[in-house]
Amino acid sequence: MDLIQGYPHSDDDDAAASSPDSSPLRLSLPSKTSAPPVDETALALAAAGSTRSTSGPLDPTQHSVSFNPTYDQLWAPVQGPAPPSAGHTSSSIPQGFRNHKLGFVEDASIQPFLFDEQYNTFHRFGYATDPSGLHYVGDQTALSTNSALSVYNLPPHEQKRRRLEMKSKENDESAFDPEADNPATEDWLLKNRKSPWAGKKEVVQGELTEEQKKYAEEHAAKKAEKEGRAEGKEKTDLVVKSTFHGKEEKDYQGRSWIEPPKDAKASNDRCYIPKRCVHTWSGHTKGVSAIRFFPKHGHLLLSASMDTKIKIWDVFNSRKCMRTYMGHSKAVRDISFSNDGTKFLSAGYDKNIQYWDTETGKVISTFSTGKVPFVVKLNPDDDKQNILLAGMSDKKIVQWDINSGQITQEYDQHLGAVNTITFVDNNRRFVTSSDDKSLRVWEFGIPVVIKYISEPHMHSMPAISLHPNSNWLAAQSLDNQILIYSTKERFQLNKKKRFTGHIVAGYACQVNFSPDGRYVMSGDGEGKMWFWDWKSGKVNRTLKCHEQVCIGCEWHPLEQSKVATCSWDGTIKYWD
Repeated sequence: MDLIQGYPHSDDDDAAASSPDSSPLRLSLPSKTSAPPVDETALALAAAGSTRSTSGPLDPTQHSVSFNPTYDQLWAPVQGPAPPSAGHTSSSIPQGFRNHKLGFVEDASIQPFLFDEQYNTFHRFGYATDPSGLHYVGDQTALSTNSALSVYNLPPHEQKRRRLEMKSKENDESAFDPEADNPATEDWLLKNRKSPWAGKKEVVQGELTEEQKKYAEEHAAKKAEKEGRAEGKEKTDLVVKSTFHGKEEKDYQGRSWIEPPKDAKASNDRCYIPKRCVHTWSGHTKGVSAIRFFPKHGHLLLSASMDTKIKIWDVFNSRKCMRTYMGHSKAVRDISFSNDGTKFLSAGYDKNIQYWDTETGKVISTFSTGKVPFVVKLNPDDDKQNILLAGMSDKKIVQWDINSGQITQEYDQHLGAVNTITFVDNNRRFVTSSDDKSLRVWEFGIPVVIKYISEPHMHSMPAISLHPNSNWLAAQSLDNQILIYSTKERFQLNKKKRFTGHIVAGYACQVNFSPDGRYVMSGDGEGKMWFWDWKSGKVNRTLKCHEQVCIGCEWHPLEQSKVATCSWDGTIKYWD
């Protein structure tokens, strides 16, 4: 009230104040509100945008949008006469102008022929037609000189000029060649030839000389021989022969050279691991694929080689090659003696199986099915020595009767080439292994599998050997281990016996037992010979035998501390 009274008063105000009918005093103070301030400009724009059409594209130059545009509006193509790339680089083109991650790409419908025409024209003359077809790009001087012609649209006078130019060029080249005007020369023929069959010089056939007649006869004979082979005719172009290298085939008492010495007997009842090389036989020119000691006595050693030859060596006395058997035209794969050693079988990559007489070197019989034999075996029974089994490359085991030469049985269950045949159970059954990574057990004479062994972890087993007690089989597995299978009824894998340490993956290295069964031996891919103890499975000794793969190993049947090994280096070594 003190403030009110402090204001100056006029007479009229005093009169009004003193009047009882007058209204109370009012102050003119500024108005105030608690509501927040509102941007009326945005409201005005929103009101104006409500009347705007929402179907057209957005203006790219607009920095703010006062309404919610639709998807079609945001991605609508920019319309207008200005080219999108004008004044922009590929990295500075606004997103609305882009239809490719690198910028803007114009759509142009042009046929492949027309594109190739303009492309080649530009590289040939330096100009080309714009895809719009309205103007040209490139060298304008060349454009006016060539009258805007393309490489595919030359005028007739230009085509004629080019033909005349090429013809004059050929005439200029032949003008300096006198041989080109002589019809008897090759140059004239090349110049005037009209087709691949025209222009060949006709030569008048004169009398042949003696040398020419002889050559023509030889050529005709070779051609007829090839035709005969193609028709399946049998050609005996390879002469089977054998050469004896010893002093005499019979001694003063009339005994043959293959008979064992009478004083040959076992030197020890117990086998020992050899330590040193006592002899090396080297007569083969290529790798030796298999070796076999003479049955029971071991005084001779038979070897098969990749040089198509088979040799037999003396072991006890001179240690020289006694005889060479030549009857195969290709490498020899496998060999096998009969029980008495007087005969043996050989299988070669020439698809033939030869039955040899060991003493005379003559071929008694030849067997073939047209497929490569990988393994050959005679039935071990003395009364069945005329039965031949062969594992072939066509997944079959074929059985022949040697006396009649007829196929008496076929065992066809494998899914790959057959690698081994091993007789078990007193020769009533035999076990075969194949490239199909399985083992199959057969009853002899019955083509039905009685036991099939195949596991996912199994590998191919290219070599199998029977233990001397006939109760176990040692199989060389290509996963660098030797697996042991029982020969009893169930043919189970012995998981407690496994011989490892050697490297044989990829090689068909032979596995073998000592005659007393105490040791297991095998070659490997590094030329070593490995010896394991049968009971403990530990490695007893390792010998470095060859520089290349040690493919075969044989324990001597009588001298039980001696071993023979063979290799792809063409040598055979004898160890003691």
